[in-house]
Amino acid sequence: MNKSSLINKYNVSGPRYTSYPTVPYWDDSNFTSELYLHTLKNTFESSNSQGISLYIHLPFCESLCTFCACHKHITKRHEVEEEYIETLLMEWALYVNFLEQKPQISEIHLGGGTPTFFSAKNLSKLIEGILQKSILREDYDFSFEAHPNNTTREQLQVLYDLGFRRLSLGIQDYDKKVQKAINRIQSFEQVKKVSKWSKEIGYTSISHDLVFGLPFQILDNMKDSISKTVSLLPDRISLYSYAHVPWIKGVGQRGFDEKDLPKAKEKRQLYEVAKSAFEYYGYHEIGMDHFSLKTDNLFQSFKNKKLHRNFMGYTTNKTKLMIGLGMSAIGDSWGGFAQNVKHVKDYQEMVKGGHLPFYRGHILSSEDKIIRKHILNLMCYQETSWQDESMQFEGIGHTLELLEEMKSDGLLTIEGKSLVVAKEAIPFIRNVCMAFDKYLTRNQPEKAIFSKTI
Repeated sequence: MNKSSLINKYNVSGPRYTSYPTVPYWDDSNFTSELYLHTLKNTFESSNSQGISLYIHLPFCESLCTFCACHKHITKRHEVEEEYIETLLMEWALYVNFLEQKPQISEIHLGGGTPTFFSAKNLSKLIEGILQKSILREDYDFSFEAHPNNTTREQLQVLYDLGFRRLSLGIQDYDKKVQKAINRIQSFEQVKKVSKWSKEIGYTSISHDLVFGLPFQILDNMKDSISKTVSLLPDRISLYSYAHVPWIKGVGQRGFDEKDLPKAKEKRQLYEVAKSAFEYYGYHEIGMDHFSLKTDNLFQSFKNKKLHRNFMGYTTNKTKLMIGLGMSAIGDSWGGFAQNVKHVKDYQEMVKGGHLPFYRGHILSSEDKIIRKHILNLMCYQETSWQDESMQFEGIGHTLELLEEMKSDGLLTIEGKSLVVAKEAIPFIRNVCMAFDKYLTRNQPEKAIFSKTI
């Protein structure tokens, strides 16, 4: 079967697997804050020596990008910064008091929203406040997401001085028609300037984030965006598939007509052309959506089997505990997930009242934990094995039945009790993971709740 036929066959609605179980299948009815905190405390006490990851959600944006599926708060009022940061530090203090000792921090990531909405002064206040109640591991990794239009040299310098060495610049696409459709207008010259500043200051890992499948994206213009990107030689390139989920995100993703989106075959061609170009310029495909130069620590983590995936995406630190701070942030205790409330006002009121602001979550069963490991193996390394008894689960026979057709189509091989996804089949990795997903296979949704897999 040719690739075009495979794309038509397997381009179905499916999760991106930043967690397992995926959020729509969390068992909220059996979730309590007490149960989650019990799992968090257990994981902390057993693995604090390896450090924890800290995700901090900074939700404010000055304008709405109509492609964005993130939880954000649109405002031009920068006076909201100080109260929000004070609340973040109060939330962190609640965790530290609960843990009864200073956590060792292995990783901090500032996501959004737009982290560079915040002034250099307030970003400094936030990070210094976090570190005052922490112990910093020698191999720590600090990163942040940056909007090229509002990232200043002062912000870059302040964050660098605080230990940040990696940033991701949200590019999406350089074509003016596409930028207008997604309401994300920024020039190549501005991106070039911020990249230049970052390298001069000393950042060792600069990522450019592109998106394929956006409205009005065509091959010739995509080639121009790719050419501009590689000319700046970022250390990493993320090439995300546009997730069109207007039934979840509402008005933001209805800023253009669905007929303006590339069809499945055209969308996949955009990816294939970009992938070929990146590989030509020395980038290596890492997991799903990511490309890296050999000199970047993402590539090194992949080669050394230390790559991890969670709600921050791919990370180079394989920590079991991730604490999420901020409105809508998700925490991962390895034994459970917990998400904070999704509105800034509710978040601030709960934290100021002395409560960790959870509103939903999931406590993982023993089977969940095993399947989670398989999905992590597949998402990070495109292979997994159930040779070891600890990796076997009751539904493995049904999983193998579901994989048989993909095996016949040449997407993977199964030898004994090991599975390897073909290198050319990486675009279908989400489909492979779906065969392991007991919640999805036992309870197929009546209507689409996920974006297309390809």
